Amino acid sequence: MNYSFEYIDIILLAMIAGFIFLRLRGILGKKTGFEEDINASFPHEAPPAQTKTQINEKNFDESAKNEFLKGAKIAYESIITSFSNGKLIDIKNLLSKDVHDQFEDALKERKNKLLKSETTFIGINSAIIKEHQQNKNMLEVTVEFVSEIISCVKDKENKVINGDPQKIKKVHDMWKFSKDTTSSNPNWLLIDTQA
Repeated sequence: MNYSFEYIDIILLAMIAGFIFLRLRGILGKKTGFEEDINASFPHEAPPAQTKTQINEKNFDESAKNEFLKGAKIAYESIITSFSNGKLIDIKNLLSKDVHDQFEDALKERKNKLLKSETTFIGINSAIIKEHQQNKNMLEVTVEFVSEIISCVKDKENKVINGDPQKIKKVHDMWKFSKDTTSSNPNWLLIDTQA
């Protein structure tokens, strides 16, 4: 008779342990093999300054150009859509002071004339580096973008006065970006635009 109570105790303890295990697994999750290495994601110490390779004209190779173009495409789309929506604050860190001021003036003029811009960004067909050069500490890179955009400008009565809200148009832009090669800031700034 004593033996039956021991078996019941063991079964009861096993059930409690199983319940606790399932609750912990539900709260903490389970390992799937796709976890990020926390040490790689959040380095505990900053790398020594001398090991950091500063980008410049000499080491702006194919790999650096490809990385630059990835970022330039993202910046291009962000700048086009944010400018169209009148949200310069979202892209301020991507613009030189001169370009920011030009954009701000254009938005003020649009507002004063009670105009509304509508833009739908379809995509970038191509982005090609046309030129790159060192100008003192600044590395300047000129990129030709070919993109597809639907855009129009409407007046206060919502009447289209420029563009076509139903038509995709191909846009050719030549933008120049600049980066201080002595700075640890990874951001490039848009310093010139030509359509």
